[in-house]
Amino acid sequence: MKYLHRDLLDELEKWLDRREILAIKGPRQSGKTTLLNIIKEYLVDIEKINPESIVYVTFEDRDILDAFSRDPKEYIKSYINSSKDKRLYFLIDEFQYLKEGGQKLKLLYDIYENVKFIITGSSSLELTSSTARHLVGRIFSFHLYEFSLSEFLQTKEKNLYNAYKENSQLCKDFDIKEDIFEKDFAKYFEEYVRFGGYPEVIKTPDIETKQIILKNIYNTYVTRDIIELLRIENILNFRTIVTLLANNIGDLLNYNSLATDSKSYFKQIKHYLSILEETFIIRILRPYFSNIITELKKNPKIYFVDTGLRNYIINNFNELGLRRDAGKLVENVVLSQIYREENTSIKYWRTTAKAEVDFILDDKRNIMPIEVKYSRLNRVEISRSFKNFVTEYKPKRALILTKGFWGRVKIDRTQIGFIPVWYTSVL
Repeated sequence: MKYLHRDLLDELEKWLDRREILAIKGPRQSGKTTLLNIIKEYLVDIEKINPESIVYVTFEDRDILDAFSRDPKEYIKSYINSSKDKRLYFLIDEFQYLKEGGQKLKLLYDIYENVKFIITGSSSLELTSSTARHLVGRIFSFHLYEFSLSEFLQTKEKNLYNAYKENSQLCKDFDIKEDIFEKDFAKYFEEYVRFGGYPEVIKTPDIETKQIILKNIYNTYVTRDIIELLRIENILNFRTIVTLLANNIGDLLNYNSLATDSKSYFKQIKHYLSILEETFIIRILRPYFSNIITELKKNPKIYFVDTGLRNYIINNFNELGLRRDAGKLVENVVLSQIYREENTSIKYWRTTAKAEVDFILDDKRNIMPIEVKYSRLNRVEISRSFKNFVTEYKPKRALILTKGFWGRVKIDRTQIGFIPVWYTSVL
């Protein structure tokens, strides 16, 4: 079967020969099951592993889950006997459904040295807190999100993607060039902003079908992850809070207003926000300060992991030129792209005088401010807020994301690049 390429596979390949468990976390229907099939195909075709030595199971199948839960050792042993002395690759999908999964997996890992476990889960809450604490030193964790913009473009015309890759290298050095495919990139970028990156959404060209798929993803998320796994009792109240958040992406979170509008209370809202973040629905962006105590006291901003799902929640799939929230939506997509860099902290900057920079990237060595300016520029333009941040913190590099404009300027020692917003995923 022909699968759409996922960039994470390139990273996972490095660790398949090691003994440690690989845990792949991510949203529902982001492609985790497909990725397991791609890994199986890679093991057979490239590593020349006997298919009989690769076992795939899903804990969404209640019979398999029950059998495994009753006696994990016997379950694994039944496959080891058939593969004799060869290494066994055990691929477990939707691992979060297994009660006391971390303890059981630790036991199996310690007993069966010749078994390589690869697990997936749709809830970071379950895989991180309930599993990882039992598997310290035994597990490597990875995130598989919906398709990045770069992965999305691979499904389009080959010559466009080749040009995208070439231009992406120039962007890293803030080089300037004329982009002959600007209109094509802008068109696909706006499609991605409207409908998001879920694989099944990307596969279908039909707008109505895209919307139906997003509806099913949202309903599945609520019924399975929330009702079954996390046991939320007041579903109507929960849905109301999700809708309120979707209508205020990119804004400072006002707990009092949210509590009043949802007829809820502070503690419950905090609990719901935690669940939404841990199940890969929202991202909570906190402010950048040099004093961490001050930082923890400031209100966060809320964005969604996938803009297509967010647009379904508010029932608005209009083109960007017809929307008042177009700027915030583009911000949201930018955050989704740069968030994939695991070793970089992302925050926003806002002063008491309301000077603001959209995103601050901090890799513990350098910081880089990013401003999203999705409007047609004809020359270099820098906002007062952005200039104030550059003057105060003196970063080596700063970035302004535009609607097709390329440029470069220097303020003191800070190199400021202007590049089209659709190249964000290369940063």
